Amino acid sequence: MSRDAFSHVTTWVFDLDNTLYPPQARLFDLIEVRMTAWVMRSIGVDRAEADRLRLHYWQTHGTTLAGLMREHGVDPEPYLADVHDISMDSLTPDPLLAARIRALPGRRIVYTNGCAPYAERVLAARGLTGLFDAIYGVEHAGFLPKPERAAFDAVFTQDGLDPLRAAMFEDEPRNLAVPHDLGMRTVHVAPMRADAPHVQYHTDDLSSFLYKLLI
Repeated sequence: MSRDAFSHVTTWVFDLDNTLYPPQARLFDLIEVRMTAWVMRSIGVDRAEADRLRLHYWQTHGTTLAGLMREHGVDPEPYLADVHDISMDSLTPDPLLAARIRALPGRRIVYTNGCAPYAERVLAARGLTGLFDAIYGVEHAGFLPKPERAAFDAVFTQDGLDPLRAAMFEDEPRNLAVPHDLGMRTVHVAPMRADAPHVQYHTDDLSSFLYKLLI
């Protein structure tokens, strides 16, 4: 990885879950339990059917929420409040990551398929509060999820960023396809690299990757 490849970047876009905290925290597991319970209650199905539907929603619509909204007319705000009402006990502050994010030149933003209040709780638990110029949740995209192009367009237009001078850090490979098409630098943050043309860089350690950009 060449530091020069990022020398033009003036806006750094970070996903939240499994990106700004390690997947070993298994925070999203807690969210998935609540998602399944919500599907069971709202649609009136058993757990097995709820799990099947959630996979269908994810594959067809991008997220469970998008599927619930489009196929069942679910109100997104109560759903988001409920599924993100989880403990942050598995998260610990990361002062080194905080210092490296703070040292990035230009603007720094968070863009998540979760909601912004949840993102703020995660950032607080990780010791990353105050480091970002903006925090965008799915509500800022009109509840459209990544990987939809319209979701990125909505958030990036609000932010005013220039994709040709931006980089995106994300754990879900399919969510890097649109940023790549827009001309952004794309970094897959995950234990295993995804073999996809829209994944330009990979790291299993975000903090170390950022350090290499700063030295």
